[in-house]
Amino acid sequence: MGWEAIKKERLLLLVWEGIKEGLTEGLIEILEIWARLEVYVTREVKSFFKWFLFSVAVGITVGAVGAAFHHAVEIATELRREFPWLIFLLPVAGLLIYGMYHLMKMDNDGGTEFVLASVRDARYLRPVMVPLIFLSTTLTHLCGGSAGREGAALQIGGGIASFLGRVIHLDDMDERIITMAGMAAGFSALFGTPLAAAVFAMEVASVGTMYYSAIVPCFFSSLLADIVASHLGCSGTSFVVFNAPDLNVVTMLRIIALGAFCGMMANIFCRVMRCFGWTYRHAIKKQWLKAIVGGVLIILMTQVFGTDYNGAGMNIIADALGGRAETWAFLLKILFTAITLNAGFKGGEIVPSFYIGATFGCVIAPLLGLDPSFGASVGMVSVFCGVTNSPMTSILLGYELFAGVGVAPLALAVAVSYMLSGYTGLYHEQKVVHSKTKTVVIDKMGTEEYFNRENDLNPEDGVEKS
Repeated sequence: MGWEAIKKERLLLLVWEGIKEGLTEGLIEILEIWARLEVYVTREVKSFFKWFLFSVAVGITVGAVGAAFHHAVEIATELRREFPWLIFLLPVAGLLIYGMYHLMKMDNDGGTEFVLASVRDARYLRPVMVPLIFLSTTLTHLCGGSAGREGAALQIGGGIASFLGRVIHLDDMDERIITMAGMAAGFSALFGTPLAAAVFAMEVASVGTMYYSAIVPCFFSSLLADIVASHLGCSGTSFVVFNAPDLNVVTMLRIIALGAFCGMMANIFCRVMRCFGWTYRHAIKKQWLKAIVGGVLIILMTQVFGTDYNGAGMNIIADALGGRAETWAFLLKILFTAITLNAGFKGGEIVPSFYIGATFGCVIAPLLGLDPSFGASVGMVSVFCGVTNSPMTSILLGYELFAGVGVAPLALAVAVSYMLSGYTGLYHEQKVVHSKTKTVVIDKMGTEEYFNRENDLNPEDGVEKS
């Protein structure tokens, strides 16, 4: 065989080896892609469709119940306005609420606090919580207690979703997610703010972090609940804001000042709530007696200061956003709310925080050179942010409630309020995960006064993040 033939044969062998190697590598790559695709389909796509179906069930169910609750509270409010003498039945309503919870062996019911705890620890939420909070909140509004509606909405949504999770045998991790989806649906059905509701459910349980694993079920349940509630006659909450300023250096400084004042007002509200809670616990041992004392105090204060501070006060919020508010309305609402809720009446603190923020912002804004209507909108979302430690929710809430008007200055005020409001929130079960001013993990309950002075943090108290 000649040299040329040998060279040609070797070249053909090299080419063939190259082809075989290329085919082998290609086949391996195809098999790896197939394996990854199989894992993707099995895990991500299957998980997506699972939560899609669960979210449909949660959104429709909670949306319908939330709509019924919305109408019940509205009817109760109208009856109270038509028959002012119902305020004198407030102690009786308190006894009825105590009796219902005692009969169901839920004397130590944690309410919204327990729902928040279940997001972290998958605690058992009893289904009976749903009708109890529905009836007791309606009674509170019927007889003039100062309370909101969102606490009940979170409990209704979380309770229904948790029950559905147990029916379909979800594990602990998935039950936490479906509970958040229920919270989002309940909030959305009541307020008609689906974006803020979804983010609130993911954000409120832990300060400084968000449960992104629940993003699909929370958003889908929230949007679907809003659609269902709208079809059942519940119009979304919205307001008109006048004279939102253009951003410039001077305006920014004014907004920063207003945000700082709102953060301090949020801290005051939370501290007054805890102070009255401590006073009730140590001065009155019997829960039924707390209801009577609280009811009588609200009756007496109503006779002195009028009916503007009973119920949720959505009409007063609308007036403040129109540029009109009594000078001391925010302080009186704090007192009415603290007396009502710590006496055992049911409802929530978020709408009262809207009331306090709107009236406070309306009064303070002109002193800072801002329009009172715009000041009320800033105060409304900034105080809400301060008491719930939920800045992203607050920005979205401002966007949805005010149709996007002035959202940039609102966001600035929210950021300032979040930073300066401290760690004393409305919810004892809210966990402080990250510091508000340092790249430090705290990971402790925010009820501890220690965390109101962050410069006391020691290396052993927090872990510095790189």
